[in-house]
Amino acid sequence: MSRKLKSSWLAVLMLWTLTNTGCFWIASQGPNIGPLAIPIPVSPFTQDQPEWNHHMHERYDRAPILGPIAAGGPTQALDTPSDDEVMRALEKARPVRGGVPFMDETQRNNVRIVKEKIADFIDPPRVVPLIGPVQLHHARYKCIVYFDERIRVGWPIPHTLEKPEEVEVVYIDHDHFHAVGNVDYGPGSPYPNP
Repeated sequence: MSRKLKSSWLAVLMLWTLTNTGCFWIASQGPNIGPLAIPIPVSPFTQDQPEWNHHMHERYDRAPILGPIAAGGPTQALDTPSDDEVMRALEKARPVRGGVPFMDETQRNNVRIVKEKIADFIDPPRVVPLIGPVQLHHARYKCIVYFDERIRVGWPIPHTLEKPEEVEVVYIDHDHFHAVGNVDYGPGSPYPNP
């Protein structure tokens, strides 16, 4: 076989193996999206931000509707903020800067959280659209977070900054609705007849 024929067969074989790997768009079968089929790297911040927003919305951003308050029953809010909720509120108020390993890292160590209820009251019944007659129960908490902060800087001169006994205060509102039972829809009632 001549040298040209061998090199042309080799070129055809290379092109055939390149286009049949399943990762390239030149000779693929089925739907073809062209260069969009090549994966593009995504930064961790862009990846984590939607997860963070979804977690906050699912757990803490909605006001639940509970059953009516029974006569003689407890009227105080029973659910204090969780440690996760307090740390997420602190991160939202004072984010940890940096996050580039070996260049600029910030850590919060020896975290201690003190939660104090500063207000707990219930609004009078009212009609809320799409819900009906309800009472809004407010519970406000003052959360004091004690921690040791360590900042490691790796460039241009590596050094570590220690801030012992840092204190941050976060205020968290826990609002929820209580359905109002046995509503009087008679004449003179503030509630519209359903």
